[in-house]
Amino acid sequence: MPKGVTVEHRGVVNLAQAQIACFEVCASSRILQFASFSFDASTFEVFMALGSGARLHLPSDGTRYDRDGLWQHLSDWGITHVTLPPALLQEGRDLPELNQPLAVILAGEAPGTVLFHNLIGQGAVVFNAYGPTETTVCESTWRGSNHFSGKVLPIGRPIANTQIYLLDPQGQPVPLGAVGELYIGGAGVARGYLNRPELTAGRFVHDPFSDEAGARMYKTGDLARQWNS
Repeated sequence: MPKGVTVEHRGVVNLAQAQIACFEVCASSRILQFASFSFDASTFEVFMALGSGARLHLPSDGTRYDRDGLWQHLSDWGITHVTLPPALLQEGRDLPELNQPLAVILAGEAPGTVLFHNLIGQGAVVFNAYGPTETTVCESTWRGSNHFSGKVLPIGRPIANTQIYLLDPQGQPVPLGAVGELYIGGAGVARGYLNRPELTAGRFVHDPFSDEAGARMYKTGDLARQWNS
């Protein structure tokens, strides 16, 4: 069942400022608006452009969902930053050659390593972005390199003013390398679900690790583990 999430202004502002810094967006950047305006990821793109003075480029629907056509479109229009679901790019094989620097932010699902290495081979700067709507779209990012040889792409580090906890069923932090449920605290945590108080109470819980009065964290239900960086 669809559920409305009441996101706060401070979460959107924090997201935009963090992404501008992380992805090195500036006034001369050109950002592709891929996500529908009814989808939370559009916030990720729109405010990254508005907050930096960059251009926001809106392609046609026909271009947006044609993998090779979209990739060529990025070169034709000098796009510098694009956020895409890995499924659209498939494994990234036989894509048209890039003729300018491009930051590709993979989001919405876990990307595979074949796609990652094919994009790196094209000369793209590749990021993996993770986060649910309930914590204002994106809460961690990882920047890849051609030296990466792992089997699973990391979700990276928390963005600014964000905390990520890996906890056991008793709510205690798990040891390094152990699997724990991922909880998110900080500026991006939403107020809750619109008109769903019971669901809100079950997923937005007290944050015992914060010094801020009334701080809450979001229980994602996702499992993760932390390795030494």
